[in-house]
Amino acid sequence: MAAGTRICYSLRNARIFFARCHNRSDQRLFSSATHQENELELRDTSVTAANFQTRPRLERLTDEKVLPFSAFLTDSFGRRHNYLRISLTEKCNLRCQYCMPEEGVKLTPRGQLLSTSEVLTLAQLFVREGVDKIRLTGGEPLIRPDVLDIIAELKKLVGLKTVAVTTNGINLSRLLPKLKDAGLDLINISLDSLVPAKFEFVVRRKGFHKVMESIDKAVELGYNPVKINCVVMRGLNEDELLDFVQLTEKKPLEVRFIEYMPFDGNKWNFKKMVSYQEMLDQIRQQWPNLERLQSGPADTAKTFKVPGFKGQLGFITSMSDNFCGSCNRLRITADGNLKVCLFGNSEVSLRDILRSGASDEELLRIIGAAVGRKKKQHAGMFTISQMKNRPMVLIGG
Repeated sequence: MAAGTRICYSLRNARIFFARCHNRSDQRLFSSATHQENELELRDTSVTAANFQTRPRLERLTDEKVLPFSAFLTDSFGRRHNYLRISLTEKCNLRCQYCMPEEGVKLTPRGQLLSTSEVLTLAQLFVREGVDKIRLTGGEPLIRPDVLDIIAELKKLVGLKTVAVTTNGINLSRLLPKLKDAGLDLINISLDSLVPAKFEFVVRRKGFHKVMESIDKAVELGYNPVKINCVVMRGLNEDELLDFVQLTEKKPLEVRFIEYMPFDGNKWNFKKMVSYQEMLDQIRQQWPNLERLQSGPADTAKTFKVPGFKGQLGFITSMSDNFCGSCNRLRITADGNLKVCLFGNSEVSLRDILRSGASDEELLRIIGAAVGRKKKQHAGMFTISQMKNRPMVLIGG
């Protein structure tokens, strides 16, 4: 079947299946996101990983000799999407200023969140089509009680090379040995300040020392590099750039400075954004011999290294110098929506299609239609700041 015919057929199928999908309630509930509440909700609604039965093996619908990578995960600009980010929960035990409002967010009713079985079913489908890296996000993914089981099951998927987690680090230290045993390959830890009082101001909760302990524990267990995500905001933490770089001197860390990005509820302001070039200039004043490292074709970070330092640093330049042309990422939200672009407000409910009894082929055609509609690049920062989108915590940060 020709690519154009396939997309048209996909769109027709999408209309049919959306018509059959369950009605969705717009009602949402506030939550304090405690571990106990999360445990109770998941116990009621999730099929445990231990009981997960994989769907019958799906034969590739593409001609392997002509299309070595799945046509369903290749967009109209030839970008191959082999990296899937799955949000395991909307809940978080912090209230980071750049991620959500201080009062928290309205959460999706538990019956509308993906169950464990549904998470693994979708993961299996994407891996069969060529995804070789899955990152688990949230909310805070480590507050989900069955996260160890999910990682262990993901590691059984043939063709999946990497399972990663992005975490705020609060619960990481005590879980790390079990996470490593389950097969976790990579860890990103969020840390926006090295000053305890300022850390608490940014995240609106205590926990600085727990995060630092988690970083040390990850290094101790052999994770290399341990990636540290730092969102840089003017007037808040841009004066700590050099201190963060200094962290890389004796530890195998990759500190990643992230430009402040606009999302619903984070009160984004252009004046608060510190650009990649400004950060780089400031760091080069201290280390003029800073070396640029070679990046992979789909890497999001521009990476550098201070000669003689054990670790390195990177810059995520989504606002000042986007990397849309090499984007290989797709996202599934905790309530089962596929987002083909972080800054796009277009979503497709894979949950509803899955629950309607759709076959793997039908799911793939709808996924392919969504990927095929992915734009060449996201809008500029000022346009994005005016667009309706989810808060970051509801996307999967």
